[in-house]
Amino acid sequence: MILEARTVFAVALGGAVGSLLRWLVELVLPASTGTVPWGTLLVNVLGSVLLAGAVVVLDSGVGSVVHRSFLGTGVLGGFTTFSTYAVQVAVLGDVAPATALAYLVATPLLCVAVAWLAAAWVRRAWGLP
Repeated sequence: MILEARTVFAVALGGAVGSLLRWLVELVLPASTGTVPWGTLLVNVLGSVLLAGAVVVLDSGVGSVVHRSFLGTGVLGGFTTFSTYAVQVAVLGDVAPATALAYLVATPLLCVAVAWLAAAWVRRAWGLP
């Protein structure tokens, strides 16, 4: 695969935008010791909704590789965070094991469920198969 400069730039710019948006969410909803990290949960669930919708639309022929790279890999890749989720589960497990377990299970279930619902809704709204 040959990397085109505009695609690399799109991913880098999108990643910067997504990372800044995630940082802003963490400022508004900071994680507290012993509680569910609501900011991380929010960005992962919202990111799943947005990525599912974007993939359905982009797969229908709207946009290009650059658009997909900017939005999917860049913005939403920078916005969502599996690594923070994993570390938060581990840290939370030391102080609140039941909360950690609930967070561990709820996050992927919510993310997959909302992604499926968003994709179905976008397909219906856009009249796609």
